[in-house]
Amino acid sequence: MSDSPRPDDAASGPESRDVAQPSASEVFGAALGGAARRAGLDPAEGKSTGHVVWRAMGGWRGIFESVLPGLVFVITYTVTIDPATGDGDLLLSLVLSVGIAAIFTVVRLIARQPIAAAVGGLVAVGVAAAFAAFTGEASNNFVPGFVTNVVYGSALLISAFVGWPIIGLAVGFLMGDGTAWRRDKRKRRVFFWLTIVWAGLFAARLLVQVPLYVADNVTALGTLKLVMGLPLFAPLVAVTWLVVRALYPRADRDPSYGR
Repeated sequence: MSDSPRPDDAASGPESRDVAQPSASEVFGAALGGAARRAGLDPAEGKSTGHVVWRAMGGWRGIFESVLPGLVFVITYTVTIDPATGDGDLLLSLVLSVGIAAIFTVVRLIARQPIAAAVGGLVAVGVAAAFAAFTGEASNNFVPGFVTNVVYGSALLISAFVGWPIIGLAVGFLMGDGTAWRRDKRKRRVFFWLTIVWAGLFAARLLVQVPLYVADNVTALGTLKLVMGLPLFAPLVAVTWLVVRALYPRADRDPSYGR
């Protein structure tokens, strides 16, 4: 019997297995691209920029789920402020806020609709409420949000400066480009700055809100958190989408794309 290697043996050798193994950046980029597609950011659907932004926000339900719990907390706490102490009813504010987030989740469960966003919102509201209740300080309801902004902003900033901007990874796999965009200087530069701008959004939230937290101005802090949420997120999604369209003009072959 011949000892010469068979073709299928060679194909299954260590080198071929190494080639088949995706890199960490490819795995991460594919995950980001998949998440963006599930959020409605799929260029293959040929949707308009306005539709893409609306889907990214989750429509009316997504807006209510994102805004209402925080809005109720701010309004309730402000309305119940005792002039003598300067403090509002923290327990009532937290109960109403968490309760509304829970209702949104239950409604989705009953309607058998995707509950990931609602559950994520409920967990975020619940963790913030638990932290505030445990410390007895209403302003601590916003601390988990600060941590989230630090983590996201840092990840975006670091990824940009190490040459693997997160926006580029997400867009590359969303547009079927993989990591090939890194060989294009123009795309590399644009994705770098887009990632920096997104990092700037999280940094701006911290720069504006942390001083209000230190001053224990719960009403102003809660109000600005809402103002710096979806009202800033939506335009940035639109700008990012428009830039991506400019970078990938082949998508414009679909006459309905980006109208």
